[in-house]
Amino acid sequence: MLASLHVKNMALIREAEVEFGPGLNIMTGETGAGKSIVIGAVNIALGTGNFRDYVPEDADYALVELIFTSENPHVYELLKEQELPYEDGEIILTRRYKGGRSTSKINGETVPVSFVRELASELIDIHGQHEHQSLLYAKNHLSILDSFARKETAPLLSTCRKQHRSYQKAKQEWEQAASSSQDRAKELDFLQYEIQEIQSAALRPGEDEELETSYRVMVNGQKIMEALSETGNLTGAGGYGGAEDEIGRAARALSAVRGYDETLGQLGSTLEDIESLVGEFNRGLSEYMDNLVYDAEALREIEERLDLINRLKAKYGNSIEEIQNACREKEARVEILMNYEEYLAGLRLTLDQSSQSLRATAKELSELRKKYALVLAEKIRNALIDLNFLDVQFEIAFEELAEPGEDGMDEICFLISMNPGLPLRPLGSVASGGELSRIMLAIKAVMADKDNIETLIFDEIDTGISGRTAQKVSEKMALIAGNHQILCITHLAQIAAMADRHYIIEKKPADSKTVTNIGLLTEEESVKELARILGGAKITDAVLENAREMRELAARMKAERNA
Repeated sequence: MLASLHVKNMALIREAEVEFGPGLNIMTGETGAGKSIVIGAVNIALGTGNFRDYVPEDADYALVELIFTSENPHVYELLKEQELPYEDGEIILTRRYKGGRSTSKINGETVPVSFVRELASELIDIHGQHEHQSLLYAKNHLSILDSFARKETAPLLSTCRKQHRSYQKAKQEWEQAASSSQDRAKELDFLQYEIQEIQSAALRPGEDEELETSYRVMVNGQKIMEALSETGNLTGAGGYGGAEDEIGRAARALSAVRGYDETLGQLGSTLEDIESLVGEFNRGLSEYMDNLVYDAEALREIEERLDLINRLKAKYGNSIEEIQNACREKEARVEILMNYEEYLAGLRLTLDQSSQSLRATAKELSELRKKYALVLAEKIRNALIDLNFLDVQFEIAFEELAEPGEDGMDEICFLISMNPGLPLRPLGSVASGGELSRIMLAIKAVMADKDNIETLIFDEIDTGISGRTAQKVSEKMALIAGNHQILCITHLAQIAAMADRHYIIEKKPADSKTVTNIGLLTEEESVKELARILGGAKITDAVLENAREMRELAARMKAERNA
């Protein structure tokens, strides 16, 4: 669950920290008090929002931090995959903005925002003010059904997507091969020319590096010889004077006294080793100089060979190995072109087999979906009845696609009838904004029992409802809160009365500025806030008594639910 929220320098919030608890956490406040800032801050921390338009001009930086506790095994798996620390069951999501850039961290480790979003999908589900509009689009209905049936459909759906990729690849290869058959003779001639060009070069792996070394030596031969001659003169490689003779005389001088002290003996041995090393160096130097000759014809041949290799690299690859691989690929293509009809037949067979496998999996997936669709439709219908849709009918209609896609062969649509005698029609064509909001809540209630997400956020789920319907919505939210943590921003007293923890979001003057604060209310303060929602500007004793009665009724209902 979401244990705490820490916000700094976000719009009217200079700094606020609030701790949330299990069950139903309700946030209320006057219009414009800053409730949207709270949801905006949460979205920013989760990687689905940005700091733009939130950071005050006089702020050097902005910060949002969420602390979660979780028992979701998928959360452990994701953190383990990224080698992120996970201690005491806490996940700390931090997003900081400074100098026009934002950084995200999880448990102190910097991570890409894409991973924050991936992890957040396992921690929290946010129903924003306009999320219910997604129900207007039938493409979202399939994802809801698949989420409901995830335990059984997920493996088939994964297989279907892999098979669809294989099918698309096979289809593309076959269509490309079939359309290019007219140019086969021209392609064959060109490939044979390229193969001959590579083979006639008789390239040897490592040859280019050897030639480049030889070329550098020959081009710089005079400079090298001058340096070696000077070196030989100094070391005595010419057979007279130099370091070798001087070290030899030094060794002989030391040998006359080395018997008097063990240390002198060790120094004498070291000097003899040095004399031997210098002598070996001089012999190697003399041999190198004897072999170093300038041959204009050899240099020209090396230049021509390097030019040939570099031309082939420009056409076929950046190394001799790549050029030779290109040659083998072209030889394989020539083999195909020489036996093209057989090749086409093989591609067609692969295409047909991949299509059959895809259709078989899509059919199996469709049958499984239809089985679960009956269950889901009935659960949603019952949830809608609980939300004051008294004569509602709800079904999930299927239509088979002409060709299976990555999600199978099904196109589905939620159908609803909210009045007796009216036919079932697509959801988006008959439901108002307030009705869509309640339908989404019904779906959330059904789905809450099917996943491991522990925290749900509802931002003004009460849009377009009042009276008995609002009471039904509050009871449904209280029911969901029995198994999930819920954070809800509301304007309705019926929903606020159900709070297990009630928070007030309000604007107050501070240092000649207006700032937003978030505070946890006591029971009596909660009653007064309910009275404000019920009574508006003037709060009478009757309104206070009504608010207190609402809290008592809500407490009794929750106690009966938990009994």
